[in-house]
Amino acid sequence: MEISRTGGNNLLLRQLPESEWAALKPCLEAVALRSGQLLCDAGQRVRHVYFPKEGVVSLLSLHADGSSVELAAVGNEGLVGLPALTGAESMPQRCEVSHPGTSWRIAAGDLRELYPRLPQMQRLVMRYMQLLLTQVGQTAACICHRTLMEQLCRWILQTLDRLQSNELRITQQRIAEMLGVRREGVTEAMGKLQNLRLIEHTRGRIIVIDRTGLESISGEAYTIVSTEVRRLVGDAREMAR
Repeated sequence: MEISRTGGNNLLLRQLPESEWAALKPCLEAVALRSGQLLCDAGQRVRHVYFPKEGVVSLLSLHADGSSVELAAVGNEGLVGLPALTGAESMPQRCEVSHPGTSWRIAAGDLRELYPRLPQMQRLVMRYMQLLLTQVGQTAACICHRTLMEQLCRWILQTLDRLQSNELRITQQRIAEMLGVRREGVTEAMGKLQNLRLIEHTRGRIIVIDRTGLESISGEAYTIVSTEVRRLVGDAREMAR
């Protein structure tokens, strides 16, 4: 069956057969994702499911002292709002836009009603769930066993993969919040990466000039997740050809 390409840049929607895309399309709306926008807070009932086309949504674990750490990120390889399809209904993490873009959005009730009649969507969602679990597991392992510089390289690479760019516009404070560390540690690690000529860094802007060097520092935490993205969901650059 011919694969639909009318789902825009979202890899899950792009792999749906025409019949399933036709069933979903009337319920989908295109929306903007604004930096800092809260899509769903921890403990809230999922009211909409998002299929990002561009941009990044962070899944944040909240702590009692008000701090948070990014457990996983979602770009055009996935969706935000999985509990709407698993029966859990409420989000265990805060879903916040970390990099602006655009997304398809569908009411959770509409997707639940259609879901039994979308067998390919069901298979793709199951594969994405495995990918998300892999990402969360590697993030936890990285926090426990890797240096801050290794964590920073992993985070930069995974974010750039979703943006399909070599440039990030983000402050050191925001990166520190994502990694759950002090800003001073991020500043020091950034300086070392710049001295190694792996990145160029100015206020609120990071440009990667040696991706291979960053990958060598980040280690298997990045490699495992990026390999699973290609294996389970697909490569955005390849599918765009």
